[in-house]
Amino acid sequence: MRRTLETTLLLCLSLLGANPIAADYPEEIPFVPTPIEVVDRMLALAEVRQSDVVYDLGSGDGRIVIRAAKKYGVRAVGIEMDPLLLEKSRQSAIAEGVSHLVEFRAEDALKTDLSPATVVTLYMLPWFNKAMKPSFQTMLKPGARIVAHDFGIEGWEPEKTEKLPEIVLKPGGYKHQHILYLWRINSRLQSKN
Repeated sequence: MRRTLETTLLLCLSLLGANPIAADYPEEIPFVPTPIEVVDRMLALAEVRQSDVVYDLGSGDGRIVIRAAKKYGVRAVGIEMDPLLLEKSRQSAIAEGVSHLVEFRAEDALKTDLSPATVVTLYMLPWFNKAMKPSFQTMLKPGARIVAHDFGIEGWEPEKTEKLPEIVLKPGGYKHQHILYLWRINSRLQSKN
């Protein structure tokens, strides 16, 4: 199943004009925008409250960060390495009137201090999700939530898995169904490899 998802993502990337070969290398994670209805479902699944601090790893054009700030009034931080996407995110935050609530940082998510986060969102490849486990275990406090789009975290059983009902038709007749995974940090996850 995981192999099918990886193949699906690579096919989608190639159809969007991204270089799917780059996805084979851990240094490269191509930007694939999360549809806004999926963003809304991710934030709802995390049960975001105004007291939360949301971090989006690989924040792309900033849509999750901006949506969280606009819809819930939360402080939100986007972590992104692409300077063009960072600039687009900052401009979008200004246009949406939430620049006072959001921050976009040019950082490597694998090295980011996540300790202020109460909610972490990500739409990354499986190798990245697995590589983030030590940071999640040591930096996130009990009760923090992680929501991943389409790819789980190897070795961690999610508290909840949700398949969105809509089937998206891609060019060439390919079908994709978005899947979301939720974990809540607790002592069991903090000690699990």
